[in-house]
Amino acid sequence: MKLKFKSVNEIRKSYLDFFASKDHYVSPSFPLVPINDNSLLLINAGMAPLKNYFMGIEKPPKNRMSTCQKCIRTGDIENVGITARHATFFEMLGNFSFGNYFKNEAIAWAWEFVTTVLEISPELLWVTVYEEDDEAYNIWRDKIGVSEDRIVRLGKEDNFWEIGTGTGPCGPCSEIYIDRGAEFGCDDEHCKPGCDCDRFLEFWNLVFTQFNKEEDKTLTPLPHPNIDTGMGLERVACMLQGVDSIFDIDTMQDIIRKIEELLHVKYREDSKKDISIRIITDHIRAVTFLIGDGVIPSNEGRGYVLRRLLRRAARHGKLLGMDRPFLHELMSKVIEINADAYPELKEKQEYIYKVIKVEEDKFEETIYQGLEILREEMNRMKDTNETMMSPEKAFRLYDTFGFPFDLTKEILTEEGFSVEEEGFYEEMEKQRNRARSARKDSDNEGWKKENISLDLEPTVFEGYTSFTEEASIISIVQEDALIQTAKKGDKAIFILNRTPFYAESGGQVGDIGILESQRGKVSVIQTKKGNNDVIMHIGEVIEGEISVGDSMIAEINESRRNETMRNHSATHLLHKALRTVLGNHVTQAGSFVTPERVRFDFTHFEAMTKEELQKVELAVNGAIYSYLEVTCQEMAIEKAKEKGAMALFGEKYGQTVRVVSMGDYSVELCGGTHVSNTSEIGMFKIVSESGVASGVRRIEAVTGMKVYEVLKKQEGLLEDLSEKMKTKQDQLSERVEHQIVELKEAKKEIAQLKNTILQENMDNIMSHCIDVSDLKLLTNEFENVDSDDLRNIAQSLVDKDDTLVVVLASKKDEKINFIAMAGKNAVEKGAHCGNLLREVAKIAKGGGGGKANMAQAGGKDVSKIKDALNVAKDVLIAQLL
Repeated sequence: MKLKFKSVNEIRKSYLDFFASKDHYVSPSFPLVPINDNSLLLINAGMAPLKNYFMGIEKPPKNRMSTCQKCIRTGDIENVGITARHATFFEMLGNFSFGNYFKNEAIAWAWEFVTTVLEISPELLWVTVYEEDDEAYNIWRDKIGVSEDRIVRLGKEDNFWEIGTGTGPCGPCSEIYIDRGAEFGCDDEHCKPGCDCDRFLEFWNLVFTQFNKEEDKTLTPLPHPNIDTGMGLERVACMLQGVDSIFDIDTMQDIIRKIEELLHVKYREDSKKDISIRIITDHIRAVTFLIGDGVIPSNEGRGYVLRRLLRRAARHGKLLGMDRPFLHELMSKVIEINADAYPELKEKQEYIYKVIKVEEDKFEETIYQGLEILREEMNRMKDTNETMMSPEKAFRLYDTFGFPFDLTKEILTEEGFSVEEEGFYEEMEKQRNRARSARKDSDNEGWKKENISLDLEPTVFEGYTSFTEEASIISIVQEDALIQTAKKGDKAIFILNRTPFYAESGGQVGDIGILESQRGKVSVIQTKKGNNDVIMHIGEVIEGEISVGDSMIAEINESRRNETMRNHSATHLLHKALRTVLGNHVTQAGSFVTPERVRFDFTHFEAMTKEELQKVELAVNGAIYSYLEVTCQEMAIEKAKEKGAMALFGEKYGQTVRVVSMGDYSVELCGGTHVSNTSEIGMFKIVSESGVASGVRRIEAVTGMKVYEVLKKQEGLLEDLSEKMKTKQDQLSERVEHQIVELKEAKKEIAQLKNTILQENMDNIMSHCIDVSDLKLLTNEFENVDSDDLRNIAQSLVDKDDTLVVVLASKKDEKINFIAMAGKNAVEKGAHCGNLLREVAKIAKGGGGGKANMAQAGGKDVSKIKDALNVAKDVLIAQLL
């Protein structure tokens, strides 16, 4: 089988160009993080981001679309690198119709692309259809001209798509196969698609969503059937490039060559090393794209997926002999390969580099400790003939040391052990439940109606230019039911045909205000957006009654809106100032804009310095006092990009977008409400800067009169401090510094005095030594001695005798500090402080560990100090046997 070679980038471009020529809207890939979809952790299929379009919940930018969608699947991660086809990151080509075209066009275009663009001979192609789908069969035979002996009817399991076994949209499929040649097949002369051998490779699936599966399992034709096709980019590249493994296609080979260069290894020379090379190749692609789409390493959800992949790749680097972090260097090759198709990777290169570098450095700190603990546990299991590690120990490795469970499982498997997975996840669920019970429920309103499904037109929003609007009530919802009239005291959701009320979105809170008619009045306490851009006014009837069809005057709380607008406009200036001061890796990671203050989350890897905060604050106020005109324009998204507008991660954008410009200083895509000139913001003041997650910082700030309130509060605090310090305000700093110096000197004198007393008692302490085999063991309990002093005492004792093993405890603030230290001779004879202290601390409901010569631990039960110290002798004897 000889095909025309095409690179991955050529295939992707030619596919999207082809469907653009067929009047499809070619959408950029959606982020890997699902937008407004809690049912998925990560996007795992080409149609996944388009679900709401297929279900009619949202209106697509066009009723025919095409994408090359980034996807992540981790279900078979253990097979990645071992098999030729498994990957965590892949790209899915697809063309879609939302009630526009159907089987005739989908089949004809698929055949045209395969035979004319990819230039695959029809003689190599076979197709399958669902056994009952005569319509598709006839199109392939009569309109496309495929001979009947190359059209195979297959059953429901192979060629019928549905959502699990439940109800909902479903339909038959038709697949295109390529004949790879008899050498890949079986001995059956009638072999054809559907056979289990490797001769026929399916590469394009056309799904005809034409039915709705009812509760009684009957299939009802949909009034507007849809098309959903999927073709794996890497699989097609394998086919056209004449290779059997996705790791042999051009883009993968580029990464492998970079690994060979960095790690001084050679692919295809050692089968075991090849597995590690393939794992690194796959995982660095996934990691780079995940971070580019805003995922941050963590121990939960998609952040854990990222951490798991990154640390797994790092470990396989170590198996190949790499003794330093290297993945942050490798990611540049991934970006270089994909920069044309995914320009956002290039824009975020510095940021992606920093995330990977920070996570690699963290892993360097934890892996040795985790591996040491795991190795000790495996040695113990060998000695006791155990084969399964307890879930509690696996969870402790994960929770305390950040050691990924999958890594624990993988290493155990390599050494012939296993771990009780179900028990591990039970431990994780227990921890989650503890966290949930510790969290307070902030939703006191009880309004959970954001996804009300009503067959209504989008609400006309007039609030950009109007604070008061004449409107009509078109629907009232109460307790999930439609009602005709709401009376005084009733709480309900009121839906109007038009409104000046801004619905909560983009981080900006919704408006509050009044709906009033001749018959009644509603106090609107919250405004939210439902499906299909229906705006929901959540409120209570405070006078009379309100009915569907009533004419209303809808009036928002104007002063509250103005305060909110000032703060929202300030976030745009803040975003620009942060990128100017800190670098272009800064991107918005979330915001919450209220009338009272601004909360702005952004990507950055360290706390901002005092000087950086001052520069940012100065830049924002400089833009405010430059009296910049704020303009809001709707335009095509391509034009907005040319204008330099910044898009925010996690937001869906159609073909037409709203661009908010503040002079030439800031240009962003935004649907929120804003001031007309930056001078209206008044003044900007940063109140706090803090970390909220790994790689995410948060600034809280105020504007306008709230700045005056903050300054008055600070002025009052200064007056109070000056009074207490008995000095003038302009001399306060000098006075505080003087007091700090005095306090340090006093603490130093106290520490010296304590040390003198302890040294004088050292001989008395040494007299409590007991002999254990050829060594000496000393245990002692102290009151209110901190960890540093405890360490100094232990060091002084060990310095006197290198056969000594010291275990000390100090009770302070109802907690216990343990320390163990051993002389050089004692270590050589088998003493291990880390293992010793771990058993000692357990008795006092504590934990810890360390090296052979020194270890530290904590304890919670102060009543068990003596019992804990008494255990030290038995543990040491066991070590010396």
